[in-house]
Formats: sequence, structure tokens, C-alpha cells
Amino acid sequence: MSQNPLKKHIQSFQGCLHGGLIKESAEKYGLSESEILDFSANLNPFKTPFDHPEYGLDFLKIAAESYPDSYNYPDNRYIPFREAAAAFINTGIESDTRLTKENIIPGNGSTEIIRLFCQCVLNEGDKVIIPYPTFGEYEIQCRLQNVEIVYIPQEQVGTLTAEELKEIGAKILFICNPNNPIAALRTREELIKLAEICEKSETVLFMDEAFIELSDPQQSVADLAKDHKFVFIMRSLTKCFEIPGIRLGFGIAQAEIAEALNNARLSWNLSPLQEKTAVALLSMDGGANSDYLKKSRDLILKEANFLKDELSKIWGFKPGAATTNFLLVDISERTIKSTELAERFAKNGILIRNCISFRGLGEDYIRIAVRTRPENEKFIQTISVVFDEWAKDFADNELKSALMIHKTGRQQNKRETCEYYPCHFEGQDCTFCYCPFYPCGDDRGGGKYIQSSKGGQVWSCVDCYIPHISPVVEKMMEGLMEEDETEEILKKEWEEIILPIMEERDSDQVLALCRKIKEENDKNPKPARKAKGSES
Repeated sequence: MSQNPLKKHIQSFQGCLHGGLIKESAEKYGLSESEILDFSANLNPFKTPFDHPEYGLDFLKIAAESYPDSYNYPDNRYIPFREAAAAFINTGIESDTRLTKENIIPGNGSTEIIRLFCQCVLNEGDKVIIPYPTFGEYEIQCRLQNVEIVYIPQEQVGTLTAEELKEIGAKILFICNPNNPIAALRTREELIKLAEICEKSETVLFMDEAFIELSDPQQSVADLAKDHKFVFIMRSLTKCFEIPGIRLGFGIAQAEIAEALNNARLSWNLSPLQEKTAVALLSMDGGANSDYLKKSRDLILKEANFLKDELSKIWGFKPGAATTNFLLVDISERTIKSTELAERFAKNGILIRNCISFRGLGEDYIRIAVRTRPENEKFIQTISVVFDEWAKDFADNELKSALMIHKTGRQQNKRETCEYYPCHFEGQDCTFCYCPFYPCGDDRGGGKYIQSSKGGQVWSCVDCYIPHISPVVEKMMEGLMEEDETEEILKKEWEEIILPIMEERDSDQVLALCRKIKEENDKNPKPARKAKGSES
């Protein structure tokens, strides 16, 4: 067999995982693309300026004007683009510093800028620092250069010293502000100090400001790049103008650095359509403080806080900072993990970001984009649907597990090792972790409808002890061992075992026993814990 000509570290290379997989998800789940709501890609919920006639931008007109230029090679200097980008950045700078086209490096999306910079700065074996969790493309582009990556927690960034950076010997420190995926926003003052530390240690501060226009432009440090060779800024038009398919970004650097990067970048990396689109968007009145971007930020702040408030009402959902157009949500208290949760949302036509690819997050987090109010409300409503489906499947699996254990003759009466035990009462029989009759809707057993945090009513089994009384469990297990469809057996057991209990005509007087248990629980309340079978 012939040798693989690729570099060894490339032969088993894996690319970066991203959101926005609409076509792939539509094919996988048998949905039309129009049925899918994408909460996995962080775009501007105010939509592109081309969707707002009041801003006077016409994409079809730009495309038509670009068509004749498609017969010639683009002007690789990209002067209109670079001038428009510099002017745009200057509108958001409060200092006296002014950028010019000599500071701008055009890119076919921000990821091309990351790769270009890494290719031009890093040699094999160099070191870089990547605080985690963060955008995955930094790691991918550094690995392509076969360098050593030093990972540090995000919290450690604020305590870094020039001496520590010198000791590590890192060529680049990657910072994303606001951070993707945690949405933490660092202040301009904090970043100025960090830039000073990096300059002393001759470590490049690579500042990714892809989301800054949709957060707080006043925290930008883009002006620092003009006179500092160890500060590099990356910007993206994808996010703030909602044009991910057109691929537009740019870098900002000291003039000498920018000139070298422009000489090193791929020739003709922007088409005439891309350049004209960029110029039109960057030249909107007000630039970084245009009416369009101001309204975008207002909408994002309002909707991010709406989502945060609504998610905070749901047990096991802990949303993080609401600073930009996405939220990181901690779901570590839930039994379900992020991979399965994302899968179940996708089946219901909503894409969310599974965070397993983000170092330090794993299966305990999801990231959701901020969208319009009707879309955000639909997302919140779908949570109920997803967890109802999950609970039913989980109960079915638990029932199958209980049957298998029963067939082997093993006991499964008390689960002192379970974090929820005792979820109903001391000494309960835990064969049925989830009630196979849920939701029965019969309040004679102690269950009842309660107000859901997501609106409407939900059935709660917290005060129903029937499926955890050992004699009841034994009778049910005898029936379930019969060779018949489980659903039919459960219907039969409801009629022959549960209804007599509800009507208090059973010989074991189970309801009377349940009332005694409730009295004992009320006298000796245990520390509050979430009971299985209660509201999710």
C-alpha cells in the first residue's frame, strides 16, 4: 500500500463542529427546511437590513451591479471594502484614534482570518493559549499548524501576568468578547490592561469581536490595533447583518502587520458580490451606531432577558449571562443530557446547540440563539413537548428494566443510592421509578393538576404513593409478566388493581395507608427536593 502523502497530524484531522445545520437536519428528520427554527446559529434576530425597506438597501440591485464585474478578476486590493470597514469601525471608537484602509485585511468569513493569522504567526511546535470554553475554530486552526495548545479556564484570564505569559512562551492568546458560548462580556478597561501585559511578553492578543456590535460596542478595543503590533482584531459581518451565506469578515492590525497579511492572504478571496454587499452594509448611516444596529441591540437585550426569565422558571434550566444574541444554559441537574435533548428538539423542528464540542462543557450545557418573540415563545412551548415525550420514553424504559430485574429474581425495592430517594416516603418500593399510568388524572390517589411554570396545568404525582406500595407493586408485576402487549396489560391492571384502590374496595385498604403516610410526611417534612413525576 502506498504512503499517505498528507502530513501525519492532518491524516486523522477532525474539523470544528458548528450550528446552523438546517439542510442536514431536514434530511435526517424528514422535515422541510421551512419547518425548522434554528436556535443553534447565533445571528441577528432583527434580520438582515435587506429585509427592512426603510434602510434603502436592495440585494438584488447589488447582485445586478456585481454581475458585469464577474467577467473580470476582482481588484485584489479591495480598496472600497477596506475603506468602508475602517470608517465603520471609527464610528464606534470613542478615542481619538482613527483607522484607515491600511489597517484592514478582508476575509472570506472570519474563519479565513483566523487561519491566515495562524499561518503567518505560528511555526510548528509554537505555543498558544486558548481559554476555555470558547469558539472552536481557534483550536482547529492552531492544530493545522501543529502547535502546542495551552488551555486555561476563562476565569484565569483576568489574573494572567506578563511573567506567566513569558514563562509559557505563547505566541498568541485568543480572547472572544463577548465570549462564545458563555456570553461573558469583558470590559474595555480589562482588555486594555490585558493588551499591555501581552505586549510586555510579546504575546499577540487575538481579539475576536464577532458579536460586539450585537452586545456593547463601547467595550471594543479595535482602536488598539492601529499602533500595537501585538494586538489583532477580528470582525464578522455574518452575525451582525445576518448574512452567514455570503461569508464576510475582516481583520484589523497595525499597518505593517496588515500589509504583510494582505500580501499573504489568498488572492481574490472576495467576489465582486461579496465586496459590494460588504460596502453597502458597512456604509449604512451611523456605522456601528446605525439605527439598524441600535434597534438590533435593543431587540436582543429585550428577548435575551425574556428567554432568561422564562428558562429560569423551569426546574433544571440555569441560563447564563444575557449580554448578546445567545444564552448558555446549564442543564446538569436534569437526567437528560445535551446530546439527547438536542436530538429531541430537532425531531420537533427546533435546532439547539449541543455543547459537547466546547471544552469544559460536555453534556451538561446547551446554547440557544436569541430570536423574535413569537419564535422564542415557540421554543419555550416546545420544551414542554420535548420533556413530555422524554418522560414517556423514560418511563417505558424504566418499566422494561423493572421487568428484566423481576425476571432474574433480584430485588429492586429501595434505591438508597438514587439521588432522589426517597422521593415519596421512607421505605417506598422503587420498582416503578416513573408511574406507568402517568398522567392518570385521577385525584383520588393524591395526584393533582398544578400550575406549570411554562403556562397551563400539569399533572403532579408528588402526593400519590400507590405505585410505591409493595403489595400493589407485586400485583402489577404479576400481570406484567404475562405474554401480552404492555399497553393492554396496563389498561387491564388499571381496571383490576388501581380502580378498586381509588374506590376503596380493595382488601389491602391502600388509600388508608397512603393517608397515614401523608400525615407522617406532613408532620416530618424532609428537605425540599425535586420529586420524580412532578413538574418538569
